[in-house]
Amino acid sequence: MPARIEDYAMIGDCRSAALVARDGSIDWLCWPYFDSPACFAALLGSAEHGRWKIAPEDPRATCSRRYHDDTLILETRFETVEGCVAVIDFMPLRDGAAELVRLVKGVHGSVSMSMELILRFDYGASVPWSRPLDADDPTGPGMRLIAGPDKVVMRTPVEIQDVPGSLRARFDVKAGDTVPFVLSRVPSHHPDPREIDPFAALTDTERYWRTWANRCQLDGRWSEAIRRSLIVLKALTFVPTGGVVAAPTTSLPEQLGGERNWDYRYCWLRDATLTLQALMLGGYYTEASDWSHWLVRAVAGAPSQVQIMYGLSGERRLPEWEVDWLPGYEGAKPVRVGNGAVGQLQLDVYGEVMDALHQSRLGGLPPDDATWEVQTKLVAHLETVWREPDEGIWEVRGGRQHFTYSKVMAWVAFDRAIKSAERFGLPGPVDHWRRLCREIHADVCANGFDQARNAFMQAYGSPEMDASVLMIPLVGFLPPDDPRVIGTVEAVERELMHDGLVQRYRTSRVDDGLPAGEGAFLACSFWMVDCLVMIGRQRDARELFERLLSLRNDVGLLAEEYDTTHERQVGNFPQAFSHIALVHAAIRLDSLANDDRADEAADDLAADDDAHLEHVGYRAIRA
Repeated sequence: MPARIEDYAMIGDCRSAALVARDGSIDWLCWPYFDSPACFAALLGSAEHGRWKIAPEDPRATCSRRYHDDTLILETRFETVEGCVAVIDFMPLRDGAAELVRLVKGVHGSVSMSMELILRFDYGASVPWSRPLDADDPTGPGMRLIAGPDKVVMRTPVEIQDVPGSLRARFDVKAGDTVPFVLSRVPSHHPDPREIDPFAALTDTERYWRTWANRCQLDGRWSEAIRRSLIVLKALTFVPTGGVVAAPTTSLPEQLGGERNWDYRYCWLRDATLTLQALMLGGYYTEASDWSHWLVRAVAGAPSQVQIMYGLSGERRLPEWEVDWLPGYEGAKPVRVGNGAVGQLQLDVYGEVMDALHQSRLGGLPPDDATWEVQTKLVAHLETVWREPDEGIWEVRGGRQHFTYSKVMAWVAFDRAIKSAERFGLPGPVDHWRRLCREIHADVCANGFDQARNAFMQAYGSPEMDASVLMIPLVGFLPPDDPRVIGTVEAVERELMHDGLVQRYRTSRVDDGLPAGEGAFLACSFWMVDCLVMIGRQRDARELFERLLSLRNDVGLLAEEYDTTHERQVGNFPQAFSHIALVHAAIRLDSLANDDRADEAADDLAADDDAHLEHVGYRAIRA
């Protein structure tokens, strides 16, 4: 059995990431990149599908863990009757091969340790051929493991036993001693990777992350949670291209034992604006610029071919297939690689792209020459399709509908085109766009709003609520003091809040093509925090936000959803969307934390037209 989802911590090098369990087992790693086949896949099966465990031999050992301050370096301390050791795990920022380093440091006493490396390429399917490096190999002693295109070299001063299917070792660690283990990956046709100094690599990696974190420009009551979330966002950024993956995992279920298991190791357009703003609000303009440029490159081409997600470099073909040899996390099948939703029509992505690029201009990020041309072609195509039904933001597989949020974001697309043209002197048929805005706005208010319930519904003519309509005041479609907004927030609170958290929609009453059942959606719960602040319910907003913070695991990480019945995190982990929403909610709350400033801040938001264009009132909060 794998560990509970919340019992994992993440380490990474901004190209890939590994999940480390409390018991010292690395159960998930896709190498060399986020979307590469996993070489440790015990997370979705058992130890025989690949893991790397270093832990005391004493089964009664207890553990505690933490990240080194403002870094992605994990330290797990094991206490035994013999003494105490610390296992320090990290992935150095690359200068050649991909590397994973584990340092076993004696704290006090003497502890007997064991190491087991079970490497399985291709999602647990391929057992590598192993042999020792030559005794006189200039790269140092160690073991070489090869299967097909992959080669991994392990180096350690500890004597390694090569047993069928795994490498094992037993060793003692005394106070003051540190035993290193270094795993390096290169293509199998390349020479063996050079030997690195693991202690120098630790110093360099620590310096990198702390220097990066020190650039954060956000302080306040929840600054620690904000910094940790921004570090997660940085870790999920594929540095070579600037793309940000939704999560480093695939097929962690939205319901324990269920079928809602998706591959999230790709870059979603729906996250675009919130990602960009979180980075800019934190002061990370280089990363925001890289994401903005990735976005333009990804959607460039025929506007009719815009997708909802792309690969790390903008790849468009992400075929979905099932890994039938993996039993799934706690039996949740199928295990999927690729994502079939890539071929869906989701009208909201046009609004997300237009909003993100408008925000980048507001934030002072210089667009390239082609950006506005791409944008005008996108809205020209949107004019021809916005009246069509689509699959919606949640990628339902039960058929297309006229989703209210999709139409709202179509309005956002034209609204941002108008604002960009007027504010930055860009050419375009502004009067025509303005007429389209009025038409879409009227259409949404006439068909998406239920007069009897005083709320916007999931889809035109639908009796069901959907948490996506919480975005209506956040994107400026209606002001927060509009009775229809207040009624919608109250309806979501009444109908979709379960055990104090917000569900996306009621899967038992909506045909989304899958069996019913999933956890509360954490990003939607943070949106509720935003909305409660905006309609003047600051105390309720703070209480909900504090509840959400309490759901983070011991090292500050959040999955996609939370199962209130089993009190478990569920869904892919850690989830960028959850951490991005946390950042926005914390900033909005912190801007109103001082009651003496609350009325003034609310007046600023109401008076500043640009603030209503932005998900968190970007200019007002920075002011």
